[in-house]
Amino acid sequence: MSSNHLESCSACSCGHDAAPQEAPITDIPNGHHRDVFIIEAMDCPTEEGLIRRHFANDPLIDQLSFNLIQRQLTVVHRATTQYIIDAIATLGMEAISEMATAAPTPPKKTFTGSFIIAALSAAAAEILSLFDVHVIIVAFFAILAIVLCGKETYIKGWIALKNRQLNINALMSVAVTGAVLIGELPEAAMVMVLFNLSEMLEARSLDRARNAIAGLMSLAPDEALVLEGNQFILRPIESIAKGSTIRVMPGARIALDGTITKGSSSIDESPITGESLPIDKTVGDAIYAGSINFEREIEFITTTTAENSTLSKIARTIEAAQSQRAPVERFVDQFAAIYTPIVFAIAILVALISPLFGVPIIQSIYNALVMLIIACPCALVISTPVAIVSGLTTAARQGILIKGGQYLEAARHIKALALDKTGTLTQGQPTVTEVIPLINSPYLPSIAAHLAARSDHPMSKAVAAHYQSALNAPLTLHAFTAILGQGTCASIEGAHYYLGNLKLMHAYHIDVSGADTHLTRLNDHTGSLLFLADDARVLAIFVLEDAIKPTTRQAIDALHHMGLSLTMLSGDRERTVQNVAAALHLDDAHGEQLPEDKLAFIDDFQKNHGAIAMIGDGINDAPALAQANIGFAMGGIGSDTAIETADVAIMDDDLMKVPNFFHIANRTLNIIRQNIAFAIVVKLFFFFLALFGLAEMWMAVIADVGTTFLVVLNALRLLKIKEIQ
Repeated sequence: MSSNHLESCSACSCGHDAAPQEAPITDIPNGHHRDVFIIEAMDCPTEEGLIRRHFANDPLIDQLSFNLIQRQLTVVHRATTQYIIDAIATLGMEAISEMATAAPTPPKKTFTGSFIIAALSAAAAEILSLFDVHVIIVAFFAILAIVLCGKETYIKGWIALKNRQLNINALMSVAVTGAVLIGELPEAAMVMVLFNLSEMLEARSLDRARNAIAGLMSLAPDEALVLEGNQFILRPIESIAKGSTIRVMPGARIALDGTITKGSSSIDESPITGESLPIDKTVGDAIYAGSINFEREIEFITTTTAENSTLSKIARTIEAAQSQRAPVERFVDQFAAIYTPIVFAIAILVALISPLFGVPIIQSIYNALVMLIIACPCALVISTPVAIVSGLTTAARQGILIKGGQYLEAARHIKALALDKTGTLTQGQPTVTEVIPLINSPYLPSIAAHLAARSDHPMSKAVAAHYQSALNAPLTLHAFTAILGQGTCASIEGAHYYLGNLKLMHAYHIDVSGADTHLTRLNDHTGSLLFLADDARVLAIFVLEDAIKPTTRQAIDALHHMGLSLTMLSGDRERTVQNVAAALHLDDAHGEQLPEDKLAFIDDFQKNHGAIAMIGDGINDAPALAQANIGFAMGGIGSDTAIETADVAIMDDDLMKVPNFFHIANRTLNIIRQNIAFAIVVKLFFFFLALFGLAEMWMAVIADVGTTFLVVLNALRLLKIKEIQ
């Protein structure tokens, strides 16, 4: 299997080549299978490297994708599931297929009786050696400690060496064995015990990151009350079909997405949107899996299956995001790929050359063994993905769905934000505040209502709602067309009618002179204008108002405080856009923008000024969102398009989520920098101590696994980031 088919959330360290950056596994070739395995022992890039190397030239294996935080291996292959399980078993690891039912849970590292005995034996060996007790007694306790807690390390180390890989287990095995051979038995025993202790603490720290993600992905209950015949029966959510009727009791979580058919209640959507205040919902309102029903019993009809619920899509997005390595991770991988062999080579040179300068041979070997322990950069490699996953998880808890760690890092390069108006800065629910008929005709309401009802644009919806009763009048539309960014047109009883903005009128050469007087009056109006026209003239003008969101001004102030320039790009008329921009203190604004105009603005900014983000609705703004360095889509909770097209989906319509994203991104990158700097400084410090014979083996253990433990704990602080108030 060629290396360009291998990917991971964190590349192998300790002497193995860094993994290439690829997209997560999506397309599966014909005749291939996709299996996901849980490998409990795969909690460090060293194990990933073993698996990667083992399958590198296997013609039956097409793609590998590693998720070390979740201990998952995804394989696209032409073999059998058992073939892969057996192959991984030869590496000393147990793989369990996610498809297996009632699969046994592999034992986790914990403070077992054998470890406690080993620790006491190592302590006894150290103490007895201080009192010159017979060497055989000291050796007995030391060897007992090494055997009791070093078996797994030696097995993994031997497998790594057989596969020509220098991982932490191989290096530790060689170092401890070397210490035994040169007579440093008590220290060898204590080093092995300390190594195992640090491994346990590290594993528990990583479990916190895993549990945070697992908690996010298990918000929906496993069962729900489904109407079958005349009674409600508790069924697993996987067996519930779309269109089923579900009952939810007060205080219970909602199991699936749906629409309320009976009752009303207050719904807490914070697990999905991050919105802390409950929302009143009644018949006809949408509800989402993972939300909590606060007050009263309700019934709803499901609109999705469990697999396709909004919560499931969020879970899949987060899982995929963990496989997207940020540039900082690739830098760490490249550093790790050269660090270990260089330190290993220096250690050998120290052992061989130091005696030539008068250093005793035993001391030279001891110094080299200390360097071997320092040679594994696990602290560097594992802390970075833990930090990124913690940042992604915290963002998801706050209703910010980020597609990958690369966007957390890209945030620091963003110089400006381009914002759509409707639905981003405003509520996205305009209402008709004035109708100006330019002719006297009883058919105008019906024509306007039917043209508007066929469009999903918020302004068209407002006109349709204003003339709701007029929709009851039978009216047949022919050749209905929606013109993106302009409006709609259709043929009604042989005549052509148009409903849209001024740009639509000009595009079809419609005379607007009859509206000049009204346009002059409305020039400084903050509302939007829609025109109803036939082929010859404007028939009516609709004035619409869309209220500014309550958090918009706060969000703009926060973004300005972060040093970002803000530009509004809107399809609305220029005067309205400029008035809104002035009221909100935006840096710039452009009105009457078609999707291609927004795209051109983004492209021009990138060429002349640098990185820019775009915030829109994920539908009309899709080209600009795709071109921007980071694309934000608003209202992701109800939009598949927003979740699929954007780099970052804001699950509700709160613009404050955008400065919160930048806050999380900045904190994540700061902690990654702290971890990298701390790990490198500690490694270099103990390396030079060892080089001059001033370090002992227990110090090297602290420098390696102790540093790993500390940087993981530091990364987990990201799980406690609070929203900007």
